[in-house]
Amino acid sequence: MDRMPVGYPATESGVELRILEQLFTPEEAEVAVQLSMVGEPIGRIYKRINKKVKSQDELQKILEIMEHKGTLLESNVKGKTFYKNAPFAIGTWEFQVDRLTPSLINDFEEYIRKEFGQELAGTGIPQLRTVPVGKSIPLPDKYPVSDYDIIRNIIENNNGQMAVANCICRQANDLIGKPCSVTDLRQTCLMVAPDAAQHYINLGIAEAVSKEKILEILDKAQENGLVIQPTNSKRAEAVCCCCGDCCGILKNAKKYPRPADLYASNFYAEADINLCSGCGTCVDRCQLNAATLVNGIISINLDRCIGCGNCVVVCPSEAVRLKKKEKEIIPPKNMTAMEITILSKKVGLIGMLKIALAMFMKKKI
Repeated sequence: MDRMPVGYPATESGVELRILEQLFTPEEAEVAVQLSMVGEPIGRIYKRINKKVKSQDELQKILEIMEHKGTLLESNVKGKTFYKNAPFAIGTWEFQVDRLTPSLINDFEEYIRKEFGQELAGTGIPQLRTVPVGKSIPLPDKYPVSDYDIIRNIIENNNGQMAVANCICRQANDLIGKPCSVTDLRQTCLMVAPDAAQHYINLGIAEAVSKEKILEILDKAQENGLVIQPTNSKRAEAVCCCCGDCCGILKNAKKYPRPADLYASNFYAEADINLCSGCGTCVDRCQLNAATLVNGIISINLDRCIGCGNCVVVCPSEAVRLKKKEKEIIPPKNMTAMEITILSKKVGLIGMLKIALAMFMKKKI
């Protein structure tokens, strides 16, 4: 798992092993170590398993159980089924929604506070990007805004099945007695690409909904001041509606002196101190602690601002506005391209050549 684009680093405390013990049986772990980060047919996997599984039919049953548990990913291409390891996050952890235990939650909290949080922050390419809440976007004639930065366009451009699931972060906090102080909303994990939506539905952890319902949920999330974060690709698979109170990524980023460096965003907030009334509404709304009052006047720390636009829409004196960054960050084409970009930064050119050779030779990656 540590060879994945977003790895799974070892720890001195052994918390990563405690997590694995809760997700895999020993038999499933034997199978998992023979899976690759790219999809493979069952016949190829069975050749590597050797005598550890009685038959290919027995392997099929184990793979089906693991897929349902969210510890591997299954895909179908031209009628053929392929299996690969799921990343821990975004991946296996999110698939545990509606089946969390206090033990798993506490171990995850420990892991993301330290080693795994550092792994997420150190990729250089975030898995989520931040787009402005709708009403905060500057005038298009002054700042041309791409479709992938407009949340309604992201939804409208994705056709087919969509689904909604409970937010795993808020659900985890609820289960350990630390309910969210920002919002009462819980169904805010939105699958907007048909394949992602169907996968969640098949796992029994999401409800099929219409495009109109997705937009309704987004409107409520924006009213509640949540940060809108689709997956970091032009073709977004999912959209998270996050708060600094519960979201593992936001909570971890807030610990850094420059959290803005950890996000893919094309905007930042700018304040006009001559218009500011000093009401502090923006301070209460900001999930990254970027907005503060200095001598009763707003001050925005651009090292912390991720351009979500939540402060803009609540400012009664219109003293805050979003500005587009001079250099636009163009997201990868899709999730696969994003993972390849992360992996190439991690292993370098030689490492990518080795991976390509292994794929050509049909070996485990």
